Amino acid sequence: MSLHPLGASPRAQTAPALRIAVEADITSTDPHFHNLAPNKAVSAHFFDPLILQDAQQRLQPGLAESWRAIDDTTWEFKLRQGVTWHDGSPFTADDVAFTVQRAPSVPNSPSSFGLYLRQIAETTVVDAHTIRFRTNGVFPLMPVYLSTFGIVSRKHGEGASTADYNSGKAMIGTGPYRFVSWRQGESIVMERNPDYWGGAQPWATVTTRFMRSAASRVAALLSGDVDLIDALPTSDIARVERDTRFRVSRAISNRNMYVFVDHLDRASPFVRDRQGQPMAQNPFRDLRVRQAVSLAMNRDAIVSRVMDGAAEATGQVMPRDWFGWTPTLPVPAYDPAGARRLLTEAGFPNGFNLTIHCSNNRYVNDERICQAIGQMLTRIGIQTEVQALPFSTWITAASRQDYSMLFGGWGIDTAEPSSPLGSLLATYNRATGQGASNRSRYSNPEVDRLVAQGLATLDDEARRQIFIQATEVAMRDVGLVPMHHQVNLWGVRAGLQHTARADEWTLATSVRPAD
Repeated sequence: MSLHPLGASPRAQTAPALRIAVEADITSTDPHFHNLAPNKAVSAHFFDPLILQDAQQRLQPGLAESWRAIDDTTWEFKLRQGVTWHDGSPFTADDVAFTVQRAPSVPNSPSSFGLYLRQIAETTVVDAHTIRFRTNGVFPLMPVYLSTFGIVSRKHGEGASTADYNSGKAMIGTGPYRFVSWRQGESIVMERNPDYWGGAQPWATVTTRFMRSAASRVAALLSGDVDLIDALPTSDIARVERDTRFRVSRAISNRNMYVFVDHLDRASPFVRDRQGQPMAQNPFRDLRVRQAVSLAMNRDAIVSRVMDGAAEATGQVMPRDWFGWTPTLPVPAYDPAGARRLLTEAGFPNGFNLTIHCSNNRYVNDERICQAIGQMLTRIGIQTEVQALPFSTWITAASRQDYSMLFGGWGIDTAEPSSPLGSLLATYNRATGQGASNRSRYSNPEVDRLVAQGLATLDDEARRQIFIQATEVAMRDVGLVPMHHQVNLWGVRAGLQHTARADEWTLATSVRPAD
């Protein structure tokens, strides 16, 4: 049996090509240029991280065989011996030190990996297979953060530009596949690395085609042009499942879909009274109004009717049974009568007028969900208009707090609560980076205190309990309105085994011939 943690298969050494179609194109093959999920998924074929995340995002040894905190501010990583780069040269701790220096400083990066490295104050190469990091204070999430990017070779990366990676010149990694070619907007081609430390992969070559159109991806699968597609539309689940030539592969997503309401003390820009006039006070500052919004949401109906069952309703930010999830926060009951009572208690017996904003090309069924939310709010007296916009337009305005209510999503790439708590619910602080994606400007000192305490707690169980407490405080204060976690969907040709991933990544290493 192969020891490769991502699913290598020694029996399939003669397997020919694997053909994949994915929704999202990549912006670069430079593994440190753009902290973007599609880029990271492609990069994972060529560049291994120190620590791997399995399909449920649990940490597994990668280029590091083991790691430990040797004191409150020092982490030591023991590196795997016998690993070679694609050119045959040995992998050493010096390559890790170079990567830690390079990753946060790639010129013109639209989204830097510095987020995962700013806690490192000093890097020390102890020997060829031991490296230590001194942090700025206690930092228990060091292993998680070092699982989020690939390690590059100093020999090939020093002085190399992003263009050198894009051309293939610097695409020398330790990963299971070797780079062949990339045509932006069209495809990327790779070939098996026979010397991979985790065991050679089953596919001699892999071609991934970038196909934005869902209809085109489904047509390519059904016609036999490709073996696997990602982002299978929920409306096509039954169609694919009825065809014995294919099957649907699925996994609960790390992506939480939620509603943000305006928490700023102002006349909210898209709230009006029943006469259509601006309201002097922002009604969402009242907890009872926020509670009414949550009670108005028929989450189960959205899951069954809009998402075709491919989602799981939730009352919190973490997926069920993940680190930091708690049974103390069940899915809020659908209670429109209770919502109307709360509005009356808050001084809005006749409700008010509202516009909700959402994207129409970013999340699964985003515009349809937004329309359903608008109808549910209207039923409780909040007369709601929906404006669905291209993601690039929507996110720019949302980041300026231009909206009164928005529907969005958050992928939890660290698989633990500090990501959504610290990004979505902590008080916005530009200097520290806390609340970076808190587009509602929710602020609760108790949430901030607990998040900071959790981030300074090395003991895993103690940290879990602290983050659960922070989640309970934020959810009972309705800092945001959690709706559901998506279910990631792939269409797969019969005769293949596919391991569905929570992080939405589509990997050749997750596919092998069926036994």
